[in-house]
Amino acid sequence: MLRMTTPPVAKRIPFTRSFHGDDVVDDYAWLADRENPDTIPYLTAENAYTEQATAHLAGLRETLFDEIKRRTQETDLSVPSRKGDWWHYSRTEEGKQYAIHCRLRAEPGVTTPPETKDGTPLPGEEVVLDENALAGDEAFLSLGAFDISPDDRLLAYSTDFAGDERFTLRIRDLGTGKDLADEVPNTSYGTAWSADGTELFYLTVDDAWRPHRVWRHTVGTPADQDTIVFEEPDERFWVGVGLSRSEAYVIIQASSKTTSEVRVLDAAAATGEPRLIAPRRDGVEYSVDHQAAGPNRPERFLVLHNDGAENFTLATAPIDAPAEWTPLIPHDPAVRLADVDAFAGHVVVHLRKDGLTGLRVLTEGEPDRDLTFPEAVYTVEPAGNPDYGTTLFRLHYTSLVTPDSVYDCDLATGELTLRKQQPVLGGYEPDAYEQFREWATAPDGTKVPISIVARKDTPRDGSAPCLLYGYGAYEISIDPWFSVARLSLLDRGFVFAVAHVRGGGELGRHWYDDGKLLRKKNTFTDFIAAAHRVVEAGWTSTERLVARGGSAGGLLMGAIANMAPEAFRAIVADVPFVDALTSILDPSLPLTVTEWEEWGDPLHDPEAYAYIRSYAPYDNVEARPYPALLVLAGLNDTRVLYHEPAKWVAKLRAAGANDVLLRTEMGAGHSGPSGRYDAWREAAFATAFIIDVAGAAPA
Repeated sequence: MLRMTTPPVAKRIPFTRSFHGDDVVDDYAWLADRENPDTIPYLTAENAYTEQATAHLAGLRETLFDEIKRRTQETDLSVPSRKGDWWHYSRTEEGKQYAIHCRLRAEPGVTTPPETKDGTPLPGEEVVLDENALAGDEAFLSLGAFDISPDDRLLAYSTDFAGDERFTLRIRDLGTGKDLADEVPNTSYGTAWSADGTELFYLTVDDAWRPHRVWRHTVGTPADQDTIVFEEPDERFWVGVGLSRSEAYVIIQASSKTTSEVRVLDAAAATGEPRLIAPRRDGVEYSVDHQAAGPNRPERFLVLHNDGAENFTLATAPIDAPAEWTPLIPHDPAVRLADVDAFAGHVVVHLRKDGLTGLRVLTEGEPDRDLTFPEAVYTVEPAGNPDYGTTLFRLHYTSLVTPDSVYDCDLATGELTLRKQQPVLGGYEPDAYEQFREWATAPDGTKVPISIVARKDTPRDGSAPCLLYGYGAYEISIDPWFSVARLSLLDRGFVFAVAHVRGGGELGRHWYDDGKLLRKKNTFTDFIAAAHRVVEAGWTSTERLVARGGSAGGLLMGAIANMAPEAFRAIVADVPFVDALTSILDPSLPLTVTEWEEWGDPLHDPEAYAYIRSYAPYDNVEARPYPALLVLAGLNDTRVLYHEPAKWVAKLRAAGANDVLLRTEMGAGHSGPSGRYDAWREAAFATAFIIDVAGAAPA
């Protein structure tokens, strides 16, 4: 249990917000001002208080960190992927925080990747980029771009040393290993090379940190001479840029939450003008890949779209008439088509069916082939595949009990070859664990899937502690995944469960639509129903149930804390989006305008205002019993600004919630610490809290 000392008290300075006839007093609005002389001292005091209140867990945290470290093969090497004349891979070294990116000359005709058993450097390798050397003494490092030119001469890469996702773009000569003078500050994710490697396309952002401009940079020239290739004026739309898998086209995509529009530019004529595929129409989303001519087909675009097809359909379009779409895979209301990869001789479609991910191979003149896997609950997804001419398809496979496994699929036969499975040191035995699928019933009668994993010897009489995880937004699916850190919970008798609530995409587009806008509360009631179900089924008891979620899942955590605090012993909220109404009312903030199609527009729509007001966690804090709370934040977070969790904690304390802890990473952003050892310590901190409040037994 927590050993509570005297918590910090945030001063109260009333600030009145008035919209649509509603006057709301916010006592902690001042925390949004990072330059306020009291803001950083308050966050620092909260960190000190949290450290003091959990000091009795210091030994357990160290034990958990050691368990993660002992189970991890620290010196390791990814399975090399071939592209052209090179094998590309990354490796890690014991004691170093970050990856080292490498390449190795490939022998002609060899498709089997080099052996990588012990993780040591491969003979003859070239180091392309060592993130450890880049980081130096910096406490944080994140790469935004890592893009090798089609002729293998140059590397475009970008770095962020604060966690605020503001990247500086540079170009490295791979022949010399030296960076060129080219440097572009304040760029976003996404780059694309011209066919000859002389032009580089990149993105910049507006004041709300929305990627809105595509630029063309000529290698060897100053950045102030770069040219704007495309600019998106509509604040609902984000812009992305990349190469088609064939590397024949630069693809520029503008997308809102409900509508998209694509332009293409011949990569061999990179100074030309982008060409529109099809003009945007409200509610129609589409994406494009390119496939060169084959023995029995013309050159074509592949268009994945939802025009008249809720779960999307795949079409083809002529190069000279790209708005004319001919169905290739008809719409199936039971199958959500998620993405498509075009290769010289095949097409691979990523899909979702029955709540699980899948892959379908399309070969000219042959029946479509769905790849099959043995487990009842699993995740399968593409893994790289940079070579357009390959006859092998690289994929990742994992489940709640199966470590991440890298396979090559022979596209002609469907045969799978295991190239590597994530090592789990210390004698991990998958057969000691079981995974299950449960179903909860939501208040409106909807069946909500729950994925569960536990040791086989875990009792099913309600006595086991349980961690229930949830997200539920943006059509993002929380598919089953293996976690080394999770073993520390399972081996202490925990049940781990994922509630696949509405707002995610696990059961198709309707599952997302039923958990957004004026149906957002379904996300919260689904999770509460899942909490009741794991108790009713004997997996745990209310007194030993801990909930966890982050970002939009942190909004979920805040909502359930208000709606059903009695259902949980504790809640862990990572970078939680808890001051949702205030943020969505401010169009100057990052993400706000683009997300009105996700949450509603409370600034202009009174109905949306009233609905968000009714569930926003910060606005609905009251004097009621709350479960114990651990709230994790990042000072440099540009997605959920640090002051949202800080204000929430202050208001909870003022309402009498005493078992509340706030921990702010003072040198990181939305994703927390960047180095792997730092991330393991962060995982150990939260896991120790969970073990303590749930009263788990020793491992």
